Amino acid sequence: MTTPPEQPPAHGPAPGDEPTRARGDTDPRPDAAPGSPSDDVPVPTDAVPARRVRRFWAVRRIPAAVLAALVLGGAGLLLYDVAAVRSDRQAMAWRRELADGLATRPLDDTWVVVGAAVAVVLGLWLLILALTPGLRAVLPMRREHADVRAGLDREAAALALRDRAMEVSGVQSVRVRMGRSKVAVRALSHFRALDEVSADVETALAAGIEELGLAHPPALTVRVARPPRKA
Repeated sequence: MTTPPEQPPAHGPAPGDEPTRARGDTDPRPDAAPGSPSDDVPVPTDAVPARRVRRFWAVRRIPAAVLAALVLGGAGLLLYDVAAVRSDRQAMAWRRELADGLATRPLDDTWVVVGAAVAVVLGLWLLILALTPGLRAVLPMRREHADVRAGLDREAAALALRDRAMEVSGVQSVRVRMGRSKVAVRALSHFRALDEVSADVETALAAGIEELGLAHPPALTVRVARPPRKA
């Protein structure tokens, strides 16, 4: 009695068996939420975390040049006089008078007090220049990139806000005083109700200040009045 030949096994996977993955494939995360970022998604490198934007510091070339010239001239003159005395020569007249005056004048003398006051004022002035940033006319802007710092001139910002206020219906003239922390706007309206014009000017200028991109948006103050009557 002959037996039937065995059938070759099927090439498909058996029921319940997992298909073999190709090398290099990664298992999906079952717990990952839809739309969550993947590990292979590039992260932008130009994003800057929120941090405090500082003001621009002035170079102050003129005060530095004047101080350097005075120190260099005084030191050179004093060194020349000391070298002359060491060479058995007579000291300069100003140095002898200064030494005699410091030795004989009392501390409450008028010229001593005046000289001390001048020295104190100069010292305070130099300390203020060293500790304050200066450049009050430049307003720092928001930093969108780590390597870029931008500033806006106060006069240019005031002109931009003035143009925005002039676009409001009923405004005849506008005067803008731009400060580092406050903006004072005075407008003249020749028609429409003053309350309506003031509200529209505030809305337009609030949007204009936001579009300037300043790091520290200034506070806005708006005053609307009628133009003076002609005689």
